[in-house]
Amino acid sequence: MDETAAAEDRTPRDWRIWFGLGLSVLWLLLGVLYIGSFIGFRSFLEQGAAVIGGFLEGGFAPLAFLWLVIGYFLQQRELAENTRAIQAQYAEMRRTAEQAEIQARAIQANELHARQDTFIEIAAMVQRQLGGLAGMIYAAVAVRVHPKEVSPERVGEMWGRAVGDHELFSRSLLGLHFAQVAAGGSSKEMFLGDEQRRAYADRYISIFSRLLETARDCDPEGMISEAILGGSNGLLFQILREHRDGIPAPDYQPIPINRK
Repeated sequence: MDETAAAEDRTPRDWRIWFGLGLSVLWLLLGVLYIGSFIGFRSFLEQGAAVIGGFLEGGFAPLAFLWLVIGYFLQQRELAENTRAIQAQYAEMRRTAEQAEIQARAIQANELHARQDTFIEIAAMVQRQLGGLAGMIYAAVAVRVHPKEVSPERVGEMWGRAVGDHELFSRSLLGLHFAQVAAGGSSKEMFLGDEQRRAYADRYISIFSRLLETARDCDPEGMISEAILGGSNGLLFQILREHRDGIPAPDYQPIPINRK
């Protein structure tokens, strides 16, 4: 016998069953007593089949009604128990679904964090690349636009300092840009005045655009995108894009440049 059958055997019977059994036994005893006291068993058996059938029908009709009522109440109890079991299963299914949803969110968050960590490592390398490209733009601008103000020695010194400061040339170019704006002019000619400078600007815009697109893919809230756009490389990107593509850049406050 398995555990389920053993558990069912240990389950106490409903009091309605015991009550029905007691009444049934009592009713049958009363019937036997009635036949033996008032009719006699011999006389009862000598009656015709119709008489005996009618007697038995009348005698067992109350028992049939009694067990019908008891069966109805037992069925109601089983239905209530089944309803509670279904409700418990439904509640468990809801808890399971909620746990699955929480786990899915946690997995998604972990995946997003992993993508962001990977992006930060890639962004650091790309920012160094952009810093070097900004140095090429600065050197081209210095040679063709400000040869007297920016000597080759100064450019070489800045290249040495740019090893530990990847936004040095970007800040310097922003300083030249804001100087042009303050004088009532435009820096478009300074950045895009010849084929070489335009090629540098195109390359810079292309690299930064891909960096920005990758940042937006791994940052639904846009905080990383805003951070890289707010840096010197990001401000230079927006200015170059404005000059080349006509996309307006926000108004910026001039960034002080350390001329030492």
